[in-house]
Amino acid sequence: MVNPAATFRALHHDRSPGDPLVLPGPWDAASARAFEDAGFPALATPSAGVAASLGYEDGSTPADEMFAAVRRIARSVSVPVSADVEDGYGLPPKELVARLLDAGAVGCNLEDSTRADGLKDPRAHADWLAEVRAAAGDALVLNARIDTFIRGAADPVAEAVDRARLYIAAGADCVYPIGAPLTALPHLRAAVEGPINAGAPADGSVLREWGAAGATRITFGPGLQRRAATAVGEIAERIRRGE
Repeated sequence: MVNPAATFRALHHDRSPGDPLVLPGPWDAASARAFEDAGFPALATPSAGVAASLGYEDGSTPADEMFAAVRRIARSVSVPVSADVEDGYGLPPKELVARLLDAGAVGCNLEDSTRADGLKDPRAHADWLAEVRAAAGDALVLNARIDTFIRGAADPVAEAVDRARLYIAAGADCVYPIGAPLTALPHLRAAVEGPINAGAPADGSVLREWGAAGATRITFGPGLQRRAATAVGEIAERIRRGE
């Protein structure tokens, strides 16, 4: 039997520079099916987009509701689904892994900061990631989010490199320096072994350019859910006007 995590992991490797792995971010089962029908080989849920679909502010979704949403998304499609589970909701690594696998996820995003306390100690976080890896074995693709660009680090590129090296050594399959600009990607690519996740640019620039600059994979966060919500709002307004 094919290991779905192995299938997903393989999508991160042997890619040409201008061909990043593009992973749309479904927020519910219907959007997940739409992205699969469009031909995407895998999906990556955004915690903020799922939160909005459930009526929560970003970062305030109860863990039970987030895992239930991931389960609905994963069971609605046949392609691999990676789940953004923020900083793990304070769950012990074995329980976190068990809940992800029970929900049908084959990968996860794990953040290295909190809103209340800012950036976590990198070595302590790497130790925690190593525990998650040990609990998961090869059943999950770990995407270690690096928050130096969004948490005011003095030198976000240098600190991102240091953290990336620690996290990859701890067993992360991919690192995600969220908020890194296009100009930072060549520096990160030159210094970091392994796949690098970049956030899809909001300025509409071509995704291939981000791949050529060093991004192995590109995710969208809540961007697609917000665009869909805007479109629904525009439709509602036209209906209200009787058009």
